[in-house]
Amino acid sequence: MTNQQDEAKAEDAHEHSVNIQIDRVHYQVHVSTMTGAQLRALPSTPIPPDRDLFLVVPGGTDRKIADGESLPLHNGARFFTAPGQINPGCQMVGHMGEQRGAAST
Repeated sequence: MTNQQDEAKAEDAHEHSVNIQIDRVHYQVHVSTMTGAQLRALPSTPIPPDRDLFLVVPGGTDRKIADGESLPLHNGARFFTAPGQINPGCQMVGHMGEQRGAAST
């Protein structure tokens, strides 16, 4: 291989690398599309199924990404995870069985 071919391959690989973030951790991927399941597998500890994966949409509503959804990637794309189920206002039972968290009447 000539030096020019090596340089062309390096440029081609650089052009196909995409920098993204998941939960503020930076990743460099070498594909232009990934599924939600592939994105979940990127972190050293994969994102568990009890957490949802979202694409940050600047100035809009963040979009939940399904495992089977294929997503075109671009430099600077940001994703975050959140608990899949949140129970706001749930009552906690404290020591000795007394209830906490809700006002009683």
